[in-house]
Amino acid sequence: MPKRIPSALPLVERARLGDQEAFRQIVAQHERLVRATAAGMLGGAAGADDVAQETFIRFFQSLSKFRGEAEVGAYLCRIAINLSIDELKRRQRKNRWMSAIRREGSTEEREDPGMNPGRQDMREALRKALHELEPEFRSVVVLRLIDGYSVRETADILELPQGTVASRLARGQKKLREILEKWL
Repeated sequence: MPKRIPSALPLVERARLGDQEAFRQIVAQHERLVRATAAGMLGGAAGADDVAQETFIRFFQSLSKFRGEAEVGAYLCRIAINLSIDELKRRQRKNRWMSAIRREGSTEEREDPGMNPGRQDMREALRKALHELEPEFRSVVVLRLIDGYSVRETADILELPQGTVASRLARGQKKLREILEKWL
């Protein structure tokens, strides 16, 4: 279960009025959760700090639009997931471009030493396997199994029906098992 953070709605109201200390408190209360969500989505710490920082920037910029229908933590997780998905797409485009350049410049096959999880501990293998999941499955697995949200909370954060969350979790877990069995 995620650590329950006291309602940040009074802080949001103060931040809307220009109280910088109130916004700092919001960041302090939710920074670990946002960073963990980004790291889970991105497959590790690489880029998680940038996504977390951008999450809080976006939240600050949209304070006037925040209606308080969701808890601040859930709202921030949704922003972090969306930004993480954008980052994953950017990385994918960059990797395709770099692969094309390598193919043109060299005909040698290069082995990526990071792709042999048998030499790494189980945690690293799980991180890599999680990275193999499509973002819609990864977001559910991260929120449910890593961040510890309930099905209902995950559904609220992702703005999905609870049944969709449950089925994506089951499919995501099955895909994770298949990936890990293949590797291990």
